[in-house]
Amino acid sequence: MKKVTLTFATVGLAAFLGACSMDSPGSDDAENGNGSGDSEENGEYTVGLSVSTLNNPFFVTLEDGAVEKAEELGMSIETVDAQDDSSKQVNDVEDLIQRGVDLILINPTDSSAVSAAIQSANDAGIPVITVDRDAEGGEVVTHIASDNVAGGEMAGEYLLELVGEGALVAELEGIPGASAARERGEGFHNVAQESLDIATSQPANFDRAEGLTVMENILQSNPDIEGVFAHNDEMALGALEAISAAGRDDIVVVGFDATDDAVASVENGELAGTIAQQPTLIGEEAVQAAYSVLNDEEVEDFIPVELELINQ
Repeated sequence: MKKVTLTFATVGLAAFLGACSMDSPGSDDAENGNGSGDSEENGEYTVGLSVSTLNNPFFVTLEDGAVEKAEELGMSIETVDAQDDSSKQVNDVEDLIQRGVDLILINPTDSSAVSAAIQSANDAGIPVITVDRDAEGGEVVTHIASDNVAGGEMAGEYLLELVGEGALVAELEGIPGASAARERGEGFHNVAQESLDIATSQPANFDRAEGLTVMENILQSNPDIEGVFAHNDEMALGALEAISAAGRDDIVVVGFDATDDAVASVENGELAGTIAQQPTLIGEEAVQAAYSVLNDEEVEDFIPVELELINQ
């Protein structure tokens, strides 16, 4: 009888100890808030992807490339759309931090404003990789992008080839503060400053509708322009609509990104050309870099993706 009593007591003690966690309530290991929880134990990483806007086909394609690569590597992606709102992007990143993702990929809406979000991730011990557009602050493991300055130069040289030395041209700029807009503009001006007459440079915020409206205004104030460089294809296609509506098919337009709509427009003889930035490959490279970082492998500070001119 004594032997039976001892057995029950032992089982009861084991059950009690098993029910008690060795971690204190609210600890990092208990809450998995530092990206080192269940996902790593199960051999699967969760990566947050903060995109500037999914209203732009370029970034939809970039996300598709990232998701496909993540599936190949046994990782999962959680995407949040900032809708071109810097404040929303900061909040989105805070949300990803609270979800306990292992790493965050950020495509900044604004290169300066995103610094606060990156610092929050740094404070939480979550690695950050910037994609397509860089950041001015915070610690970033690596940056995945095309060389936007080189792309701007490529566009400027092609436009120069089409309109000739000293021609009057216009520039449609992207979102002020975005590194892509700054760098593409820099590259374009490296060529155009000495070889072309830039009548005006106006922001249209990477948006097709704004590109149309801004181009309408430019045509009224500068009717003699012969060419246009737009910092992305959405603005270029909007500009084409305005140009066509004005009956000015003599004006050539060069875009940037090589979205499906833009490539089709080039093939139809409408858009003069576009700089192919390969968004699918950018997404794939970003996730591959994330996988390397999470597996303690070294990566370069900058991972470039090749550019290509698509023309008629």
